Amino acid sequence: MGVCRSYFHALTMGALLIGLAACSGKEVVQGECQRAYDGEICTWGTMTGDNVTEFGATVPLAMVESAPMQGELVFPPPFAAVVPLPQEVARQTGFNHLAVNWELHGHPPALFLTPHFDFHFYTIAPERVRAIDCSDLTKPAALPAGYTLPDIEIPGIGMLVGLCVPTMGMHSLLETDLNKTEPFGASMVVGYSDQSLIFLEPMIAKAKLTAAESFTVDVPAVPNAGAGVRWPTHFEAVYDPETRAYRFVFSGLPAG
Repeated sequence: MGVCRSYFHALTMGALLIGLAACSGKEVVQGECQRAYDGEICTWGTMTGDNVTEFGATVPLAMVESAPMQGELVFPPPFAAVVPLPQEVARQTGFNHLAVNWELHGHPPALFLTPHFDFHFYTIAPERVRAIDCSDLTKPAALPAGYTLPDIEIPGIGMLVGLCVPTMGMHSLLETDLNKTEPFGASMVVGYSDQSLIFLEPMIAKAKLTAAESFTVDVPAVPNAGAGVRWPTHFEAVYDPETRAYRFVFSGLPAG
């Protein structure tokens, strides 16, 4: 995927690299790192010449394994980490930060009632995300093919129109997932606020991550990604047993 093992190892240890690291004909630029439970999440981008070709995050298995398995239901779910992406990635792709939430109790619909992580890659600034209050419940006119914005009743919380969660946004899900009941492994969510697309989210079960195996999740095409946003076409979670960490990679970016 163009990221050298030595750089990957440094990221999982939380080292802050300065500038660009040359690697197999490509260059890797680091964003920031943030502690989450017993691990450190770091963001990065891969460049070929002056062009960003991949972006993502390094997610240590230690973070996943140490996420607390006891606690009260908190709504909206608190952030475990908010990590800026590299400036080059933000400038060229429109994606500017990663917000991670730990969903100990899961949430409806039934498929997602299992402990899981939300990895929101946002195209709006963190302060704008925190200001989302779900007061405007107008849904966007067009969604990715096969996706829907369901209205879901959350026991003890109420009806979430378009699965809108304050400080997160509306969550568009695959229609085929709504009636499934078995615990899920991974699903790609597309998020909105004020009728505009604001995030791309790999939602991944803790059990899927602790299996310590690489996997892919389909990324849907969107009708309108918005000005300045280069929407990826591929997502892969690459597991490295030596570092005990995943590399979440978004690739297939359209020409800038």
